[in-house]
This record gives sequence, C-alpha cells and structure tokens, in this order.
Amino acid sequence: MEHRIITISREFGSGGRTIGRELAARLGIPCYDAELLEQIAQASGYAREFVAEQGEYALGGSWFGQAFTGRTCQDDLWAVQNRVVRELAQKGPCVIVGRCADYILREEPGCLRVFIHADMESRARRIVEKYGERSDSPEKRLRDRDKRRAAYYQFYTDIKWGEARNYHITLNSGALGLERCVDILAGLC
Repeated sequence: MEHRIITISREFGSGGRTIGRELAARLGIPCYDAELLEQIAQASGYAREFVAEQGEYALGGSWFGQAFTGRTCQDDLWAVQNRVVRELAQKGPCVIVGRCADYILREEPGCLRVFIHADMESRARRIVEKYGERSDSPEKRLRDRDKRRAAYYQFYTDIKWGEARNYHITLNSGALGLERCVDILAGLC
C-alpha cells in the first residue's frame, strides 16, 4: 500500500465519515472516527460528550481558568489529540476522520490527505435524510458547523481549512457520489 494512512477532512453533511468508513472496510484497515473520540476522552480524562463538543469546535475557554494557567481545556485537548492521532498512525495503515489529522500527520511519509466537500443542496438533503434534521433550516446548521470547524482548524494549525492546496486530493461527493469517491480513493491506495 503506497498510502498507509489516509486522513479524511470534510464539510459537515458531505458524507466524509461514510466515505472514510467504506474506504477502510474496502482496504481492510481500521477507521478511527468515534473510536478516536473515545481514546482522546480516556487519555484526557474529559467526558466523551465534552471532547466531541469542545475538542473540534470551541476556542478560548474560561477567561478565569486561562488567567491562572495560561492554557485552556481546548489546548489540553489539542495536545492529547495530537498524541493519540500520532500513536494510531504508528500502529499501522488506517483511515483517520477529522480531528486535524491531516495537519498533525502532514510530515508522515505515506499519508494521503483528503478533503471531501459538496454543494449546499446535496449536504442539506443528506443531513435531513441521514440525521433527521428539520428540512426548514439545514443550511444554517451546515454553515454554523463548517464555520466552527474552520475557526478551530485555523486557530490550531494557522492554515485555512478546506483550501485545496493543503490536501493531496479534494473530492466533491455531491457531484461524484459517495461510492465513486470511495472508488477513487481506493484506486490511489
């Protein structure tokens, strides 16, 4: 396998998580997504729900806590996330979804950095069908989630999230379909 680690970054609702899981299954390698959250939660001592909400979206934290320590819980989660992602990558071939893994592993030989995106209409339709999102406001939720992901990514990496030059390949899952995206990525591995 030329690319032993595949990182999947994605816009909310683009199907990146599904693409990552299907690609890993096809290649016969582990996919770390929810499992990654569990490991970060265990390693950090924070509850899984807290890690899910704070560990990829929030910035800053309590001014009171930061005034005394100079660090935020998000900074602590970032450090743990870095360590866990690196440890998983060292175990062997895998797919890692989200959590800035593309940035964390940017210098890792054999790492394929992927970004999955789609048009707003396709993404809105997907979250309504897949997640039961109300059909009257999915675009607002999509914009909010992507804005928070982009801010987190920019804050910790100083790189613009979703910009094509930061990835080896970007795929439009709305135009190509999820299965075709899996086919393309499997062909690269």
